[in-house]
Amino acid sequence: MKKNFLTLFAAFICLSACAQSNIIKINDPHIHYMGRVDITDSATVLSWAGNSATINFKGTGVKALLRDENGDNYVKVIVDGNVLPDIKLNKAKHEYTLASGLSSGTHNLQLFKRGEWAFGKTWFYQFELDGTIEKVPAIKKRKIEFFGNSITCGYADLDVEGKDRGTSPFEDNYISYAAITARHFDAEYSCVAKSGIGVLVSWFPLIMPEMYDRIDATDANRKWDFTKYTPDVVVINLFQNDAWLVKMPDNPEFKHRFGTTPPTPEKIVSAYSDMVKDIRAKYPKAQIICALGAMDATRDGSPWPGYIAKAVEGLNDNRIKTHFFPYKNTNGHPSKAEQQAMADDLISYIEKNIKW
Repeated sequence: MKKNFLTLFAAFICLSACAQSNIIKINDPHIHYMGRVDITDSATVLSWAGNSATINFKGTGVKALLRDENGDNYVKVIVDGNVLPDIKLNKAKHEYTLASGLSSGTHNLQLFKRGEWAFGKTWFYQFELDGTIEKVPAIKKRKIEFFGNSITCGYADLDVEGKDRGTSPFEDNYISYAAITARHFDAEYSCVAKSGIGVLVSWFPLIMPEMYDRIDATDANRKWDFTKYTPDVVVINLFQNDAWLVKMPDNPEFKHRFGTTPPTPEKIVSAYSDMVKDIRAKYPKAQIICALGAMDATRDGSPWPGYIAKAVEGLNDNRIKTHFFPYKNTNGHPSKAEQQAMADDLISYIEKNIKW
């Protein structure tokens, strides 16, 4: 009887251990994160558009324990390269089924935050597997990072009615030109972007030179450790908001940045040059593409491509190049199709001009 009891007790311990092994905590080395994520003791904070967590596992399903700051964010789930239906998150901590009913073999799953930090942060606590964790996904050989505004975020790219709505249901960074380009080159992906942001002036009291080095864009005291991610290629797509706001002397942010006098072309060029110098200092070996477009900052007659070209010329660095997307000549922000066209354009440029 005692022997049978010991056998049953051992079996119970084994089953308990096996069950525990299916919970994959946020600091488990089998999880591969992309983008600027903030791993705390209790949760991984996903704030930037394009933040993701990826695992390999053997089993039939995966759940995730998540909480959203405002209940506005959506996450994408990509299993074995197939995009599953998006999941809208709640403010309360909740366990979401990401995938179920899979074959019992080995699978790859990516959890991808599709919206920018204006919609709030998302706290990721753990994966729960109907199966077992496998070897950590391989880190991709190439790395790319984007600094941008609403165009790079994917603002309104899901708005099929053409109303250019910038709320969370209509923004998807996964189908932005930036994310598409990263996937094309099978590159690690980091996206530092915010709708409305500029180099000299934004639609809110923060500009890219004040934000580019943060791990949490809302906290000036939380600085990103640039040694954690060293991109081979950096793409900067900024100045669209500046192009609008420098013509709006009654705008509060115009007054905040310039008083009553708009910046001179020399000041515009100097500000852009200083920003690129700062990024270059963080990434001495990266190839930097100073891009612009595809909204009206690149329409015929616009001075803004010229400002960028002059700034880059003055830097005298042959690893810093310019590339201007053709003006899309339609209303609003780039649609899904226009984001794809931008990606095609950038991919072609990189294939012809960048060795990495």
